Amino acid sequence: MTDTTSKESPAAPADRGRTTIADGVVEKIAGLAARDVVGVHAMGGGLARTFGAVRDRVPGGGKSVARGVKAEVGEVQTALDLEIVVDYGVAIADVTRVVRENVISAVERMTGLEVVEVNIAVSDVKLPDEEEDEPEQRLQ
Repeated sequence: MTDTTSKESPAAPADRGRTTIADGVVEKIAGLAARDVVGVHAMGGGLARTFGAVRDRVPGGGKSVARGVKAEVGEVQTALDLEIVVDYGVAIADVTRVVRENVISAVERMTGLEVVEVNIAVSDVKLPDEEEDEPEQRLQ
């Protein structure tokens, strides 16, 4: 005789196992969301942008969308630090507010993680007569 009352039903298939999300995944999502905001000229500080421009010129180097973004990812929450360069003439407070909203929306929608904070450092302003850090493409 078997005891059927002590058996537990197995968990639903969707509840079996664990999902982890790497810091780099969240950094890429946040980087792309921040770049979408009008008034954000570039991501990262001067040194990071310089190295990024060099890496972009190396064949196969590709652009780093996570440049200027640092994420700390836990099991259910994440915190983000962003470093941005804004275009001259924009209202920095408005740009950072929209960046924060856009990043939080994108990260929470795509990862399911709760974004507890987005710290933004504005490291530079792009003046109209300054040369571009990014090299122009020679071919169209």
